[in-house]
Amino acid sequence: MGMADALVHRGPDDSGSWSDAALGLALSHRRLAIIDLSPAGHQPMMSCSCRFVIAFNGEIYNHQDLRAQLSADGGMFAWRGHSDTETLLAGFEHWGVGATLERCVGMFAFALWDTHSKTLTLARDRLGEKPLYYGWSGGAFLFGSELKALRAYPEFDSIVCRDALTQYLRFSYVPAPHSIYQGIYKLEPGCILTVEASPPKEAPSNPLRPGDTHDSVHMHRWWSLKDSVEKDVDNVSSETDLITKLESTLTEAVSLQSLADVPLGVFLSGGVDSSTIVVLMQQQAREQGGDPVKTF
Repeated sequence: MGMADALVHRGPDDSGSWSDAALGLALSHRRLAIIDLSPAGHQPMMSCSCRFVIAFNGEIYNHQDLRAQLSADGGMFAWRGHSDTETLLAGFEHWGVGATLERCVGMFAFALWDTHSKTLTLARDRLGEKPLYYGWSGGAFLFGSELKALRAYPEFDSIVCRDALTQYLRFSYVPAPHSIYQGIYKLEPGCILTVEASPPKEAPSNPLRPGDTHDSVHMHRWWSLKDSVEKDVDNVSSETDLITKLESTLTEAVSLQSLADVPLGVFLSGGVDSSTIVVLMQQQAREQGGDPVKTF
């Protein structure tokens, strides 16, 4: 729990842990409650069959549609609550991890343990909105959403990576997949890292990239911006159609991201992007008879 307590600023509403002492595996979670504030949203969360356990950071904006798809696809689930975390687990049960992520619209990073195959899966959203670090230190395989969580591990080796330091001095930040610490890396956006059974004790000589394997650790890319653009380029017709599609896409995105069990607000800078979002939110609030959106 010490690693999770280092992230209390990101999850002040709840905390939890799950472990398997025989395997030397532990998942901890700090929660910022947005959807389903009840105990049914508590994490780490176990799937209904007890096959999967997840520590999930983020939000699946279309999770209500996914529940409808699961029902239409023959999925039979005794829902305990209405959290997107539970929806995600149900998708993993029914479709598998990769197929579920392809259906998801949202921002996320998670650690998932499969009790049947004894496989740990770390995954990150398409564009990397939610952070996820992993690596080796003190003879252990560690992962977390911030470096300060990894530093809380009692045997953490705070050895600075010279290559990363060089990149920081050149670019004023450390590009992925490096981190400032030796043997600790950023999981790249749109990627999945799996660890089958026991992880190796030492880090690879070079950071893993999609398609690489290091003993029982494998990384692959589940989504590619290049592939996505190439897939849709033939659908481009006229400028008018593009403008119409952009408006409908923005409207849908704002609607999906306005789902919450807590009050919503917007940081309005006065720029085109935030102003557009506020206009769409106010428009939707009026149509639904809700309260005006608060801006800051």
